[in-house]
Amino acid sequence: MLRELHIKNVAVIEEVTVEFENGFQTLTGETGAGKSILIDSINMALGGRGSRDIVRTGTDYAQVDLAFEVEDDEVLGCLSELGIDCEDGTVLISRRLQPDGKSRSHINGKLTPLNVVREVGELLLTIHGQNDNQSILSPKTHLKFVDEYGNHGELLDEYKEQFAAVKKIRTMLSELEADEHGKSELIELLSFQVDEIDAAKLKPGEEEELEERRSFLQNAEQLAEDAGGAYYALHGGDEESNGALDGLSEALRLLDEAKEFDSRLSPHYDTLSSVIADVEDVMHELRIYTDGVDYSQEELDNTESRLSLIYSLKRKYGSTVEEVLDYAQKSRERLAAIESSDERRTELTAQLSGETEKLSEIAKRLTKARVSAALDLQERIMNELADLDMQKMRFSAEVSMIEEADGSPKYGSDGCDNVEFMISANPGESLKPLAKIASGGEMSRIMLAIKSVLSDSDKVETMIFDEIDTGVSGRAAQKIAEKMGMLAKKRQILCITHLAQIAAMADRHYIIEKNSDEGSTRTTVRPIEGEERIQELARIIGGVIVTELTLSAAREMLDMAEAYKNR
Repeated sequence: MLRELHIKNVAVIEEVTVEFENGFQTLTGETGAGKSILIDSINMALGGRGSRDIVRTGTDYAQVDLAFEVEDDEVLGCLSELGIDCEDGTVLISRRLQPDGKSRSHINGKLTPLNVVREVGELLLTIHGQNDNQSILSPKTHLKFVDEYGNHGELLDEYKEQFAAVKKIRTMLSELEADEHGKSELIELLSFQVDEIDAAKLKPGEEEELEERRSFLQNAEQLAEDAGGAYYALHGGDEESNGALDGLSEALRLLDEAKEFDSRLSPHYDTLSSVIADVEDVMHELRIYTDGVDYSQEELDNTESRLSLIYSLKRKYGSTVEEVLDYAQKSRERLAAIESSDERRTELTAQLSGETEKLSEIAKRLTKARVSAALDLQERIMNELADLDMQKMRFSAEVSMIEEADGSPKYGSDGCDNVEFMISANPGESLKPLAKIASGGEMSRIMLAIKSVLSDSDKVETMIFDEIDTGVSGRAAQKIAEKMGMLAKKRQILCITHLAQIAAMADRHYIIEKNSDEGSTRTTVRPIEGEERIQELARIIGGVIVTELTLSAAREMLDMAEAYKNR
């Protein structure tokens, strides 16, 4: 149940908090007072489109907060699967929109993506408006209504899974057919590519090793010269030229003599002795390195040639040697598949036949279930229409098969059935599609009848009706009011209306008012009762001028509504 709505800085609404109760609640007000803003705000909080234009002029943000109380275990389970923690049954949804169009949504204080917010919203609340009256003209919607009423979820999921399996096989067959058109050319191309890569005898990591060797070969002469120079700098070039090691050895000899007279020089002697040992090791390694520098122009040329081949293959087949090798493997597999395509086609054709047979069996069960549900739905909607003072109207939910050109079933993602609601408004007239017959007032009542029937299978506890009474008056309006009153015994009903009959039937009445002063315009929402409620009903009945007659009519409406609810 929706327990509280808080709106701040949305269009003409500066700040409004509305607390809702169980049962039937109605909201009324003058045209332009801001009734549609309430619905837009709720839609925005539940993940709908939020336009920057709704941010109240001169403010930094617009914010809508919704507080729900959830009792249904199945709904709580679905919320848990979506990652919504509501152990106490409370769900707080908040959305803040900035003037630059950026927004943030939170559920129970946790930042939540809009797609999750939308899924949560669908579990908690539904809004039915004039657009719904247009949506019921579409056969796609009729199919959805029948499946929802018949509780075909599991069967539909089974069908969709099998349909996906059939579609996958058809895709593979199509790919085979596409390959077949240029089969010889493709075999020739793939064979060339595989042979070219195989002939190169590539090895993972080879390119890095070659680049390192090329760098050495390109600089080998300089490396030998530098290493040799370092050796002679340490060792000495000839008998007349002393190296660094000679100087260090002389220093060690002098410290050896001096430490006999002053022990403080002993640590320096030890350090220098260690340094000389390290220098001798370095000299040894430099000698080995210099003698071992072996290179030739031929090796460098071969290395360059090998790298050039690798670069060429990479340009064609991948950015690394590993990717080139992977390309070769995939090409080898594709080549094998093409060369054995006849066998594969036979195999896939047999699979397709088997899987299509399974799909057909599930589709038949789905069709049978839909026909049964449509007949039952049809009867219940007829009963509801009779309650709404439409006894003479005939209603039919007709299920037909969608066919291919050859007359066979055409399987789609939702089955091979078409459902269309048909009506006959007057006795003796043939049934015709809903879109061609129903008037605006009839459409509102038909929608209410459908929603009344579907409410038994719908777990959503809160239903909002936004001016679905358009085009309705008199006796029909009274019947709609009574139907909403009955719905409110099982659901929380919120209704924005211009009809006094509907407003009088509500358990609680809210008035939406717009007030202006020199600086700004503000919309407020508050509950009314007693004489104030009578005044509002009289305004709806008579317009601007409220008379004793309209006041009397308002009181009578409230008394009649109370008597109807208590019977």
